[in-house]
Parts: sequence; structure tokens; C-alpha cells
Amino acid sequence: MQSKAKTVTEYLAHLPDDRKKVITALRNAFKKNLPKGFEEMMNYGMIGFVVPHKLYPAGYHATPQLPLPFVNIASQKNHIAVYHMGMQGDLREWFEKEWKKHSEKKLDMGGSCIRFKKAEDVPLKLFTELAKKMTPKDWIEKYESYLKNRK
Repeated sequence: MQSKAKTVTEYLAHLPDDRKKVITALRNAFKKNLPKGFEEMMNYGMIGFVVPHKLYPAGYHATPQLPLPFVNIASQKNHIAVYHMGMQGDLREWFEKEWKKHSEKKLDMGGSCIRFKKAEDVPLKLFTELAKKMTPKDWIEKYESYLKNRK
């Protein structure tokens, strides 16, 4: 469910209290711990952290006028979602291993989407650690490798 909010503040203001609390906590975990260079913005109707055009002028390949997406946080109809575009290879292996240390719940994860049915099931400490794992430069290199290999 995509929000029509123009700002992060507006997005948060429209959430129910339980969702607002956890989405705000996730936002703060990423905002405070992502390496320098990522920028926060509303992206695809969600709170997003992106590599801005000043660092990666090519932008997102499907829509070059948009900056390169990295992490999005959303309150969806039936779950809370964290979309981490760099969740591949070693980082994914690390996350799956660490998950077991932070949660007794089964990991509900697709390619880049981690889903939570209940706000209290979100392991904030794990996302704080995840935020520190990749710089904009690292993400650009992974992204460009992905683009090169998909052809």
C-alpha cells in the first residue's frame, strides 16, 4: 500500500500508534547508523534511504531521474516491511545467521523484503547493525555488478 505522503513527517503522522512507534524506531536506526552519503527521502510511497544523484548521477536504471534506492521502510496493509536492496551474498548470509540471535520468530524474507506481522517482532538491534554494513560506494559497486551480470 503506497502512501501519498510528500514528507516523512506526513507519512508518520498517518500511521496508527503501534506502527508509528516501530516505523519511527526503524527510521532512526537507519538514519543514525547508515554510513555517510545516504540520504533520506520519501521514495515509492515509503520512507527511503538512497544514494543521491550527487554521488551516483546515473540514478536508478529503471527510472534514472530517481536516485538509487537502498533501504525502504513501510507500513503495508498486513505487515511492516524493510526493503534492503543490498541483501545478497555475504550480507544476506550474515543477516540470516544473526537473525537467530535476535529473534525466535521464523524469518519472513523475500529477495530484499523482510516482513513483520507484529510491531513487537521487529529486532531493532539487528537493523541497527545491518545499517552499518554497507557504504554508498559498496552499494554502487554491487548495483553496477548486478546490472552488468543481468545482461
